[in-house]
Amino acid sequence: MAANMKAVKLRIKSVKSTMQITKAMELVAASKLRRAKERAERSKPYFDILHKALTEIANGNIDFSSPYAQKAKSDVWCYVVIAGDRGFAGGYNNNLFKRLESEAKDKAYCVLPIGKKAVEYCKRKGITLVTEAFSEAGGISVADCFEMARLLCREYKEGKYGHIAVCYTEFKSMMTQIPDLKRLLPLTELIDNTTQEEKKNYGQILYEPDSSQVFDVIVPEYLAGLIYGAMSESVASELAMRRMTMDAATKNAGEMIEELNLYYNRVRQAGITQEITEIVAGAEGN
Repeated sequence: MAANMKAVKLRIKSVKSTMQITKAMELVAASKLRRAKERAERSKPYFDILHKALTEIANGNIDFSSPYAQKAKSDVWCYVVIAGDRGFAGGYNNNLFKRLESEAKDKAYCVLPIGKKAVEYCKRKGITLVTEAFSEAGGISVADCFEMARLLCREYKEGKYGHIAVCYTEFKSMMTQIPDLKRLLPLTELIDNTTQEEKKNYGQILYEPDSSQVFDVIVPEYLAGLIYGAMSESVASELAMRRMTMDAATKNAGEMIEELNLYYNRVRQAGITQEITEIVAGAEGN
């Protein structure tokens, strides 16, 4: 009986220690989440303006021609996959990988991984990697996004792949984060989705040295903005999911402690009752 009670007390102490850790992780994620949300919101106007500029160039010039706006000549896809560096974030990483698998099914593809979990996943699955230079998501900066964009644009023009897309987690709200995929190249939709009325308004702008060169210079900047925006949304999503996961773990630990305390008190009360019964029985026997 005493040994059993001691084991329960040790179990209660262990669960309390775990609860302190999960609570601390929840608070850290919550404090970082606000800054991550603000960064994601600030990044959107940048590539919205670049997207508008590219659309105007592509549709407002008769002599316009760019390898970035032509139909793909290769069937190979390149996915920029943004995952986390560690776990304790619920289904954040697994949900992203499931989305990638559904999108890349029956396709020839390679991956530019961002985050340790993305690198580990690709190596485990035997997926061809473009580079491992960006394997730590926590250390990715704006300069890294520009470096990625230049690398992707260079290899795209060389014909190594005909499609580029970014696979990330979109931050909808504190409670909702959705794995998503956004196509980066080719930019054929800039031309195909423009109405005739919009095209009439684009023809008033002249570009030096010419529209095609200006377009080709802007594209890497545009891709860098999209990757940075996707990175910001993914970080916010990971923190939100980690906060929810740690909150649930803290609540579960609290419930477990209550159950263990109840069990401990019952065992202790049963022991006391048994001792009293033995004393009474012994007194009556005398």
